Amino acid sequence: MDIPTRLPTLFLSHGSPMLAVEDSAAGRFLDGLGAQLPWPKAIVVASAHFMTDRPMLGGHPQPHTVHDFGGFPAPLYELRYPAPGQPALAEAIRARLHDAGLNPKVREAHGLDHGVWVPLRRMYPQAGIPVVPLSVMPHGDAAQHYAVGRALAPLREEGVLVIGSGGFVHNLGDLNWQQRDAPLAPWAREFGEWMHARLDAHDHDALMDWQAQAPHARHAHPTVEHLMPLFVALGAAGEQASVRSLHRSHEMGSLALDAFAFD
Repeated sequence: MDIPTRLPTLFLSHGSPMLAVEDSAAGRFLDGLGAQLPWPKAIVVASAHFMTDRPMLGGHPQPHTVHDFGGFPAPLYELRYPAPGQPALAEAIRARLHDAGLNPKVREAHGLDHGVWVPLRRMYPQAGIPVVPLSVMPHGDAAQHYAVGRALAPLREEGVLVIGSGGFVHNLGDLNWQQRDAPLAPWAREFGEWMHARLDAHDHDALMDWQAQAPHARHAHPTVEHLMPLFVALGAAGEQASVRSLHRSHEMGSLALDAFAFD
């Protein structure tokens, strides 16, 4: 398939690692998503589960599959996502981030955590597209992650798909583990509606200040790492990018699994 002038960037909520194997609304959405996009030459995934104090890239030519979770059924730990890496792309991105003053580093032995391989396994099950993982900074803010994304924006014109993989609402301590189909909690709905409205309005000032302005922000994200990939994807789309809501579903009362495209 021909590579377009520009690819969209994506924010995907990856939810539980069981998303890799379970039948769910979010899983079915991801099953069809890859076929809706032009075929990328490579994929860069900013994952909520790759946390560092500065931007870091995985530079292994054949990254291993990391099962960075516990307490799940044994077959989940047998899954592999044997996509190749692309060290040259990791180094090229490091240079761009360096030029932007962001003090990046390449970690040559880094593997693919479940924030990377779980959604990609459903989008691109053949595992033939090179993948470069990118970290988030749990002590950083939205503006810092948006700046990381801005440095990646030229990748869209090079046939590289930039994905932020996290969670739209992510408070594991408040989940209803006994009822997967529990209705969405009002506080989670209010936070999500605020985020959708600010994204639709291109209100970047409010989005950068989401922790102070969004209702129930700390309840929705007691720690910020699962929302930071959204700001990487938003920045990587370039200025005045359009926003498309691709998917909305939730599990266990408050785990919101929204997905967006920025173009």
